[in-house]
Amino acid sequence: MNYLKNFYGHLCTILHHKNLVRHYCFKAGLYKQGIMHDWSKYNPIEFFAGVKYYQGGKRSPNFAEKEDKKYSSAWLHHKGRNKHHFEYWIDFAINPRDGLIGMPMPTRYVLEMFCDRISASKNYNRDTYNDSFPLAYYNKNKDYYVLHPDTRELLEKLLTMLADEGEEATFKYIRENIDWKKSNKY
Repeated sequence: MNYLKNFYGHLCTILHHKNLVRHYCFKAGLYKQGIMHDWSKYNPIEFFAGVKYYQGGKRSPNFAEKEDKKYSSAWLHHKGRNKHHFEYWIDFAINPRDGLIGMPMPTRYVLEMFCDRISASKNYNRDTYNDSFPLAYYNKNKDYYVLHPDTRELLEKLLTMLADEGEEATFKYIRENIDWKKSNKY
C-alpha cells in the first residue's frame, strides 16, 4: 500500500465530493448545509479508514472496510453524525412488534441527501455520469432501505425528475415548490 498516494487520493476525493455537494446545496438554497456537509469525514476514525481502504476514487472505501472487517467503523461513525443519511433516522417503532422503522426526515435533510446522491454518482463516475445514475443506484437497493414513506416519496420524486427532466428543471422545481424552512425545524 502506498500510504501517501492513498492519503492524497482520499483527501482529493473528499474535497471533490464536498465541492459538488456545496454546489448543489447552494442551488437548492441550503447554504449552511452546503458548507457544513460531511465534516465528520475529517475525523480520524473516518479519515484514516478512508486512507487505508482507498479504492482509487472509483468506490467508497467503506465497502472495502466492510469486506475486510465485516463492518465499517467509518460508516457507523459517519451515519450517526450526519442527518442527511436516512440511516440516521432509523429508530424502534412505538410498538415493539414493528421493529426498526424510518422516522420522517426533515425536508432540508432529504434535499441534502438528494444533493449528496448526485455528487457521489458524479464523484465515482466522473467520465460516464449522466442524470439517470443517482436513480439507478437508488433503485438497486431501494427495497432494503428503511425509509419513512414521506421521505421515500420526496426522494424518489426528485431522483425521477432528475433522470427524466435533468438537473436544471429539478433544482428549479426545488427552489419554486419546496419550502424546506417551514416544513420541519430539526
